[in-house]
Amino acid sequence: MSLNCIPSGPLDRRPSRKAVIRYGAREVAVGGSGAVVVQSMTNTDTADAIGTAIQIRDLARAGSELVRITVNNPESAAAVPAIREQLDRMGVDVPLIGDFHYNGHKLLADFPECAQALSKYRINPGNVGQGAKRDTQFAQMIEIACRYDKPVRIGVNWGSLDQALLARIMDENAQRAEPWSAQAVMYEALITSAIENALRAEEVGLGGDKIILSCKVSGVQDLIAVYRELARRCDYPLHLGLTEAGMGSKGIVASTAALSVLLQEGIGDTIRISLTPEPGGDRTKEIVVAQEILQTMGLRKFAPMVIACPGCGRTTSTVFQELADRIQTYLRDQMPVWKKQYPGVENMNVAVMGCIVNGPGESKHANIGISLPGTGESPAAPVFVDGQKTVTLRGERIAEEFQQIVLDYVQSHYAPARQTEEATA
Repeated sequence: MSLNCIPSGPLDRRPSRKAVIRYGAREVAVGGSGAVVVQSMTNTDTADAIGTAIQIRDLARAGSELVRITVNNPESAAAVPAIREQLDRMGVDVPLIGDFHYNGHKLLADFPECAQALSKYRINPGNVGQGAKRDTQFAQMIEIACRYDKPVRIGVNWGSLDQALLARIMDENAQRAEPWSAQAVMYEALITSAIENALRAEEVGLGGDKIILSCKVSGVQDLIAVYRELARRCDYPLHLGLTEAGMGSKGIVASTAALSVLLQEGIGDTIRISLTPEPGGDRTKEIVVAQEILQTMGLRKFAPMVIACPGCGRTTSTVFQELADRIQTYLRDQMPVWKKQYPGVENMNVAVMGCIVNGPGESKHANIGISLPGTGESPAAPVFVDGQKTVTLRGERIAEEFQQIVLDYVQSHYAPARQTEEATA
């Protein structure tokens, strides 16, 4: 295969193929012209079936539409059916993805119940074997996917790139009149590995509509360059995410910077934000970040948005900050129930403002808004509903009263699901 130039310009990508991940009656479509899918990954010991099932439940309730679990040894493979059964008992139908490295061919063959219980496999072509064993073991995994009718993500990582393929690309580059940089060679090796292995999977018998690709790196500009070219060369659905985004604000900023550019160009069909959790931190934070990236870009709606001012010398009180945090937490906590009971509630906007300067104006633009008094202002908080002032709150129970106004608005403006179904029957 000849080397191709890595373009730096943006790409208006055509729709990708569509891969459907199923569990029971639940179907999650990745690709085509559908919505970008949010997924996450557990960090429990998979052999701990109960602990892993509980974390999967929490991730699913937070909004993860696919959940990946590590399957790295016989104990974890044996636990997968038990995890699936425990999730069924909890009423959690999220599809599970098995993450395989090194010994995946053996685990899938030795534990058919595991192969069946998973809804999708993730295979890293750089970690399936060396030399002559590589093609055989890769084919074995694809054959099992075909047998159980499972989609596969062929996930290439620059930290575990197929060394034989990299050597081949380097040899080709050495023969060029003007050799590429080492960075460009690495890009090409990642892309070539993904596409060649996808074609190999199709040769083995896996349908092209059951293949998802990823080429994950840790650098923002590297990710953008690689995915632009990968999208240019294929129409498989693409999984986006930095390999290791990092911890805290660094991880959030890096992920947002990289994924927003690509998503704006129509590149990416499913995303995972690989945040390093703080010790004892909440694993669901990566889902919140993924959802907020998609929602702030206008690509999807997950929960009502809370607009709040940043504060300044006019807002020396922390009341508006506390209320904004309280309302935002309240709305997100209610969404697992509200999204079923009140279709469309995720489109609602709530404004919590801190003073007279922008408070009334921003509140009028939101579905529900409150303008709290700033420093030296009259101790009154006017509330606006759909642009009209409806009440002025005062006293110690402003937070509770405003929360009730929000709940009343939801119940009165978003028809319960049953009523909607009856009206359209």
